[in-house]
Amino acid sequence: MDNSSIKRTALMSAYLRAHHAIHAEPKIFDDFMAPRLLTEEDLAAFDHGMVAGLSKIDPRRAAESPDPAMAVASMVQLYFPTSLFLSRSRYTEDHLEEAIRQGVTQYVILGAGMDTFALRNAGRYPQTQIFEIDHPATQDFKRKRLAELELDIPSNLHFVPVDFTIHPLDKELAHTVYDPQAPTFFSWLGVVHYLPLDKVFATFRTISKISPAGSRIIFDYWDKKAFNSETAAHRVNLMLGMLRQAGEPMVTGMDPTALASELEPAGLRMVEQLSPADIQESYFQNRSDDYYAYEHAYFVKAEVI
Repeated sequence: MDNSSIKRTALMSAYLRAHHAIHAEPKIFDDFMAPRLLTEEDLAAFDHGMVAGLSKIDPRRAAESPDPAMAVASMVQLYFPTSLFLSRSRYTEDHLEEAIRQGVTQYVILGAGMDTFALRNAGRYPQTQIFEIDHPATQDFKRKRLAELELDIPSNLHFVPVDFTIHPLDKELAHTVYDPQAPTFFSWLGVVHYLPLDKVFATFRTISKISPAGSRIIFDYWDKKAFNSETAAHRVNLMLGMLRQAGEPMVTGMDPTALASELEPAGLRMVEQLSPADIQESYFQNRSDDYYAYEHAYFVKAEVI
C-alpha cells in the first residue's frame, strides 16, 4: 500500500465521523475530535469525491441534489458505511465505560486506525492504560498527523505496531506495559472481514491467552450473505466493489447462527450479538435523516472464559 492509499484509507473513516459530528442532530456518536484530524485540503478533497461519486452511482439523486452539501450528505448517509462506523463505536464505548466502572484497567484497540478515544478522553481515565494496535504503516501515518497538528499524546496511550498476518499480538504487547493479569477490554472494529478466518480465530485465541477470565472483547463482522452479489444489499455490493478496486478486498464472512459455538474453542463466550435489526432499533429509530443500520453487519460482545 503506497502512502497516498494509506492516507486515504486512514482518513476516510475520520472524514465520515467528522461529517456526522459537524452536521447531524441528534448524534449517534459524537466524535468531536475527528474534524481536527483532517486539513482543509483533506475535507475539500473528500467532499469533491463524494459529489462526483453520487453522480456515478445515483444520477437521479444527484440531479435532485444540485447543492454540493446535499450530495455529500446523501453519499455519507446512504452509500458509505457511516452508520456502521458510528453505531459500532457507540456500542463499544458504552460497554467500555461500564467495564471501566467495574474495574477494567486496560483498553486494547485492535486495528485502531484514526480512533480518537484517547484524545477525546484525555485525563478522564488516568488509571486506564490504552493500547492502539495497528499496521505499522497506518500507525506511522497517524503519529505523523498528530505531530503535524500539535495534538498532545496522553501519557496513558501506547502505540503498538502490529501486522495481524505476520506479527504475534502477544509478543508485541510483551514489549509494552501491558499486564496479562489485569482485567482488559478489547475492541476489534472493522478488521475481521479483511483477514482470513484462521487469522481471525488465532487472534481470538491469543486474546484468551493474554488476558484473565472475564476480560471482554467487542468486534463486528459481516454475515456470509454480504459476499454473494445476489444476496447482498445494494450499497454493500457497491462498497465491496470499491474496496476490491482499491486493492483492499474484504474476504471473510461469518455465520451468525454458528458463531457462539465457534468462539468457545477459542476461549471466548458470547455474551451478546446484535443483528442489523437490533442495531436499527437501538440507534436509528425515528431519525429524520437517511441514516439506518448497515445491512449484514453484526456486533458481538464476548468474554474470556
